[in-house]
Amino acid sequence: MSKRKFRLANEISTGSNVVLNIIFVLISIVCLFPILLVIAISFTEEKQILLHGYNIIPREFSIKAYDFVLSAGDAIMRSYGISILVTILGTILSMSVITLYAYPLARSSFRYKNFFSFFVFFTMIFGGGLVPWFMVYSQLVRIRDTIWIMIVPYLINGFYVMIMRTFIKGSVPEALMESAKIDGAGEFRTFFSIVLPLLKPGLATIGLLSCLGYWNDWYLPLVFVTKRELFNIQYTMYQTLSSIQFLTSGSANFAELGKVLSDLPGESARMAIAVISIGPIIFAYGFFQKYFIKGLTIGAVKG
Repeated sequence: MSKRKFRLANEISTGSNVVLNIIFVLISIVCLFPILLVIAISFTEEKQILLHGYNIIPREFSIKAYDFVLSAGDAIMRSYGISILVTILGTILSMSVITLYAYPLARSSFRYKNFFSFFVFFTMIFGGGLVPWFMVYSQLVRIRDTIWIMIVPYLINGFYVMIMRTFIKGSVPEALMESAKIDGAGEFRTFFSIVLPLLKPGLATIGLLSCLGYWNDWYLPLVFVTKRELFNIQYTMYQTLSSIQFLTSGSANFAELGKVLSDLPGESARMAIAVISIGPIIFAYGFFQKYFIKGLTIGAVKG
């Protein structure tokens, strides 16, 4: 009877449960509505957008925007391939580097953990600036105009290291690692056989954040890449968007381009670019969602 009373005392009442569900439904609608609006605009005839503005239901269905954006054909597919390769390889390498760096910082027995922790904090506050950063990758490391220039600069992030370090300290007891040491396991055996399997929520958090960073990046190709065959999808879409803006503004006074400009999808093409760019990354949420909330919560609160 006491257990029943305790359970009822800590239950959410029916009224509160209804209110909370309504709130979450409204929040979900607010989050989904912009995405649905972007998709609807991308399938709307350009003239209808100019006449009636944005509508969640297209007044006149059209795929001209996608025909225009995808007219490059091979270039789009190649850019997708580059983005997928960079995202997968970069995420795996970034998770590996960050976890291997954070693990010693979480060990109380590591003598130099304060120095390396300060090193991470310092890089979170101060940066070297654009010119030294450019010179390092162009003249010292010399990976400009290679696939690695879109991977190496984002391999490690100080904030992600702190999340992973705090997660390890809060989720992996020191006694467990000490027991492995007593049983004869070395540091690498302890890490890969005992610690790593317990880090799935933390790895999912870092993996999702790194995955989004690599997929959405267009700045590194802008600064370091001149070979068109190495452009990723974001930078290719950025160039397409810049071309549309140039044609619809700066070239509008040229009479010989009048017909071309009148048929050129402007707003709908911009929305089509957004849909094409974000499409594949949506699947990453389903892969990481199971552990993401737990990993981010533990890594941010504890420690």
